[in-house]
Amino acid sequence: MTTRNFEALFAPRCVALIGASNRPGSVGQVLAANLLAGGFAGEILFVNGKGEPVSGRPAWRSVAELPQTPDLAVIATPAAVVPQLISDLGARGCRAAVVISAGFEGDDPQSAALREALLAASRPHLLRIVGPNCLGVLSPRTGLNASFARGTPPAGGLALVAQSGAVAAAALDWAPAHGLGFSHVVTLGDALDIDLGDVLDHLGRDAATRAILVYLESLHDARKFMSAARYAARAKPVVLLKGGRSAAGAKAAFSHTRALAGADAVYSAAFRRAGVLQVDGLDELLDTALLVSAAPTAGGTLTLLTNGGGAAVLAADAFERAGGRLSVLSAETQSRLKAILPAHASAGNPVDILGDAGPDLYARSLEALLEAPEVDAVLTINCPTAVADSDAAAEAVVAARQAARRGKPVLAAWLGEPSVAAGRARLAAAGLPTYPTAEPAARAFARLDALGRFRALLLEAPDEGGASGIEAARPIIEAALAAGRASLDPLEVQAILHAYGVATPEIRLAAAPAEVARLVQAHHADAAVALKIHSPDISHKSDVGGVVVGLRGPEEAERAAEAMLERVRAARPDARLDGFLVQPAIKRPHAQEILAGIVRDPTFGPVIVVGHGGVAVEVLADRAIGLPPLSHALALDMVGQTHVSRLLGGFRDVPRADLDALADLLVSLGRLATDLPEVAELDLNPVLCDETGALALDARIGVRRPDAATARPAILPYPKELVRKVRVDGLEFTVRPVRPADRDLLIDMVDRCAPEDVHLRFSGGVRHLSPDLATRLSQIDYDRHMALVAEAEDGEIVGVGRLVEDPEGETAEFALMVRSDHQRHGLGGLLLQAVLDYAAARGLREVWGDVARENGRMLQLSRDLGFTVGAADGDPARVCVTRNVARAAD
Repeated sequence: MTTRNFEALFAPRCVALIGASNRPGSVGQVLAANLLAGGFAGEILFVNGKGEPVSGRPAWRSVAELPQTPDLAVIATPAAVVPQLISDLGARGCRAAVVISAGFEGDDPQSAALREALLAASRPHLLRIVGPNCLGVLSPRTGLNASFARGTPPAGGLALVAQSGAVAAAALDWAPAHGLGFSHVVTLGDALDIDLGDVLDHLGRDAATRAILVYLESLHDARKFMSAARYAARAKPVVLLKGGRSAAGAKAAFSHTRALAGADAVYSAAFRRAGVLQVDGLDELLDTALLVSAAPTAGGTLTLLTNGGGAAVLAADAFERAGGRLSVLSAETQSRLKAILPAHASAGNPVDILGDAGPDLYARSLEALLEAPEVDAVLTINCPTAVADSDAAAEAVVAARQAARRGKPVLAAWLGEPSVAAGRARLAAAGLPTYPTAEPAARAFARLDALGRFRALLLEAPDEGGASGIEAARPIIEAALAAGRASLDPLEVQAILHAYGVATPEIRLAAAPAEVARLVQAHHADAAVALKIHSPDISHKSDVGGVVVGLRGPEEAERAAEAMLERVRAARPDARLDGFLVQPAIKRPHAQEILAGIVRDPTFGPVIVVGHGGVAVEVLADRAIGLPPLSHALALDMVGQTHVSRLLGGFRDVPRADLDALADLLVSLGRLATDLPEVAELDLNPVLCDETGALALDARIGVRRPDAATARPAILPYPKELVRKVRVDGLEFTVRPVRPADRDLLIDMVDRCAPEDVHLRFSGGVRHLSPDLATRLSQIDYDRHMALVAEAEDGEIVGVGRLVEDPEGETAEFALMVRSDHQRHGLGGLLLQAVLDYAAARGLREVWGDVARENGRMLQLSRDLGFTVGAADGDPARVCVTRNVARAAD
């Protein structure tokens, strides 16, 4: 991931347009006009082959002739000459280019050669490229319009990143009339260099961006996207529309699990795990943009204030279907409303103030609702009537919202067209999310409430790994692969599942019907058994009559085995039959049949699936998908997304199932999936889940040599290999990676430090860690950000060594803090050395830190560990310490 030279892209001082033209309607002419009309304060230079002036400005015939070096180049020329232009620009010191030109996107060898030539020309100069084949880039706050969009939108707090120029152009044309403005707009085109992960990484840090809109069609680097998206989503709302979601249908597969885990479903699960809100169409994206622009943190319950009961009923219906929660107004609030409402008005929710309601009634009712503690947000609705002024009502809503002491979100739906147009425009101009009907407003609020829940799940740490079964499992898998097998036999499956703590009935293998009888006599003489055919060629045994349950005694079991052989041979004469599986018949009358499993996705790697199981699993198609590693809470969230979860919750005389046991099973599957990339598919169906626990009755595991795409999890597991015990000056500490649960411990550590130590660690006047800052410091992705804490024997955190890599993965900044009462004992040196060792193992080139000049002990420690001390950029009170860890690692 890299944001190198993004300042040249988003805040250039000089822009050159190559391919500038005077020909009306040409891309070169529109680009030139947009650059000149956008309000850009820097230099704008034009280049065309003839050196003809453009829009009255001089133009140059080549990059070499330009009077100064541009920070950003915009290229609209034939594709064949673009690589040489990039080489020329890079040689001049240009740091970024927006390649509008098409012609690189084909599958033919010529297009592939052009793409490689373009990248080869940019790499030696670290010149960053947006595109090719894109609409362009806009930064309205700086007046930059390096695009051929229709004009420049207003500046605002929304950022838009799109893989489609057409979608971006439509959004840009729609936004101004609805009061929306943009911080940045980036159309990625073919994304040969700068991709979605890079832009999200930048926008997550961008103070001018309050929320991010994304249009996405495909991903090439899932881990990069997940890391950037999770980072951005922690800081601000990210709303995403994915194109290309339809599928031709699932083909015959090894397991039910693969048939249920379609590519689109995996994308949706990944977005949810990243804390990103996925919407279903351009209308939903724009409707949500209205709300997220005005109230990025909106959520909770909604109150409806209307002058028309029918409109409010429709809004309430839409809100409930979208999963929203209407607020329940307290007796005190209703009493206050009744004191100001007409006799036949409704003071419940919806609050119906009747069709003749004037502006004063709107204002007073809204004021009462905004002051009610049980109200999180209000949707105001107006239906035009001949006895009331909709424009005046809009003005009253604006005034009441501006006068409110509490900044709760207020949405508006002014129904109709000509008679409400002025009022709707007034509401939008005042910054209220304004809609033509109430239903999209209600659904948008419900979506933003759901986004709050997704973002809360970002606090969940990856599973820390409990007892791993890898040592027991790997020899089994290696033996199967060495023998050329693509699946494990049931006894091998049982051994692996038991190694990972997944409960199964004891299985025994019988080669022939007579041996079935002997096994039943020896182990199940007084109990019922289940009998299953054993064949590497039959995945779904019930489909061919290969399962019989409730057999009692050796004679009945032997007869059933003989009959089963006849049925299966008739149904599948081609299948290899290796005998029978005998296991105790399980009677759990209250149990629900659950499916749980693992598949490998070509984009996101291993994924976990859970849903309604049994023989009708594919007909019911009830499933939820999650990306490992999972925590207990994330696993419970997966279960909660399924329809069968309602049955698991208990009904009538059926007690509530042990959902914790099912969640533990899913966490174990997540651990298995990340430990054993050779497990291509795993299918548990059914898992019986009731009040006594979760028991996997039938299981299959497919294996293959892993490939890089499907083996690599999109989210790194908790790096438990970094946990170790150390002794410092007679005291024992655990050095380990930080966890989200450490948030309050970090706050406590800082609170127990001397003020001068806090001042030396945190610039900018920080004296205490806010919960938000502590969350960011404790919830990291373990990829480009690592924090090693020193945990004392009493569980307190007394030191933290932190390393944050630059997006290029070449250098990293360190930070170090030791609680005041644990300083001067060697703990700081130990933590900093641990950070340096980690950096060397990551293959970083350099580690640096920003240290106050007055922090003598930190400077001395840095020198002792081989750092060099130099001046810090722009701050004479601080110095920069630097160490080449690559050389140290050698």
